[in-house]
Amino acid sequence: MTNTAKIGEFLNEAKVFYFLTVDGDQPKGRPFGFYLVEGDRIYFGCGTFKNVFRQLTANPKVEVLALGGDRFLRYDGKAKIVKDAALLEKVRAAMPDVMALYDKNGWEMGLFYLENGHAEIRGLFDVFEEFDV
Repeated sequence: MTNTAKIGEFLNEAKVFYFLTVDGDQPKGRPFGFYLVEGDRIYFGCGTFKNVFRQLTANPKVEVLALGGDRFLRYDGKAKIVKDAALLEKVRAAMPDVMALYDKNGWEMGLFYLENGHAEIRGLFDVFEEFDV
């Protein structure tokens, strides 16, 4: 299994994960549920009108935190914004109701992946796996 697939599998099991950014000097976290594994990358998306998008644009260093049973995943890197119509169509197919709401309101979905990523699958006292993505 590839490192990307390991992260995707963990996120799938967790269902909801937390996306962490910085707003000035204040950390900010919020629940996310959408991701898309495509090739060797995991893509995330959010509205370009949202604070989270503004924050990751200003400071692209971000972290994903997911909980699964007695383990948790930390996945950090620098957010790399992607404009790709074919990828956006895959997002549209995966989340038709959300994308219909975006279309209705004239909102734009911002897509990104983490470059120079690093992941750890941990327990309370142990590191089970650590790898670059």
